[in-house]
Amino acid sequence: MAQPRPEEWDAHYARGGRFRPLGPAERRLLAEHVPAPAGGRCLDVGCGLGELARHLAASGYRVDAVDRSAVALAEARGAGGTGVTYRRLDIERDSLDRLPQDAYDLITVRLWAFVRDRTRVLGRLRERLRPGGALCVITPVVGAVPERERGGALDEEEIGLLCAGWESAGRYDAGGLALLVLRGPAPAALVCAGKGRPTAHALTGAGVVVTDAAGRVLLGWSARGVWELPGGKNEPGEDFAAAAVRELEEETSLRADPAGTRVRAVLMDSVDGMPRVTAAVRVTAFTGEPVVTEPRLMRRWEWHEPADLPGLTRPLFTPSAHVLDTVWPGLLPGLPPVHRYPVTRT
Repeated sequence: MAQPRPEEWDAHYARGGRFRPLGPAERRLLAEHVPAPAGGRCLDVGCGLGELARHLAASGYRVDAVDRSAVALAEARGAGGTGVTYRRLDIERDSLDRLPQDAYDLITVRLWAFVRDRTRVLGRLRERLRPGGALCVITPVVGAVPERERGGALDEEEIGLLCAGWESAGRYDAGGLALLVLRGPAPAALVCAGKGRPTAHALTGAGVVVTDAAGRVLLGWSARGVWELPGGKNEPGEDFAAAAVRELEEETSLRADPAGTRVRAVLMDSVDGMPRVTAAVRVTAFTGEPVVTEPRLMRRWEWHEPADLPGLTRPLFTPSAHVLDTVWPGLLPGLPPVHRYPVTRT
């Protein structure tokens, strides 16, 4: 799903666009499961027109409400109410150091399906919770909405990803919406996993480490239930660097500059008793934005902070883990065995 740009959100609100109003079931469940403590602080992410923020303020929270749309924030401020401070902030593109508080008792998100780099954003929000605090996500569920509205809903797999890595993950029915209350961020041990026996005609390929301007690395959430780097098998007569450039574009639409593409190492392990050879390819120059071009194979692409990779709550494809360890040695603990052959440029 293509994520709306900031100007598209402005246009949505300028033409009178709205989302589902806060319902009585949501109000009841919020009061029951996340009542405001004395002096409680709340961060409302993607506040839109501010209805949820004003409700939480009336419930006793002091609320910092953020959104990427200046049009929405202007209307929210005009609606009045006390206890809410509105601030323009893009939760994916802007540093959370711009927030007025270091930590919050409650963080609420009502449009999680519109977040692209969900794993990275979730990690940053976890860091902003006070001890005992809660992240509350209210979302439509794919199976309960018309097909035309499913771009703004989560399926069961996405809800499972969101709830992983917490000591407590409560799910409640809020009038047809799922209201999730997540508490106690739980550090996760890295798990590497395969994706089944590969086809026997080609057990050579490339794994591509591509980073954005902020140093974040691109990983895809596979339809087979693992995180993995872009990449794939060589075509006949194709070298590893050429395979990396081609596969990167085919899988993500990113176009790499061959002059900025380097084979860093050749790795060999085995899968189901067969040798597997993977080239670790580093790409430092590209154009475009990542999109899902093969939805039967990949659910979505996300930019990840390298420091977050050891704590992924779902498995990392084993060859991708080995390639990442070539670029950031020692980052990922406890990797399966691999033969590594560094490539030295002459």
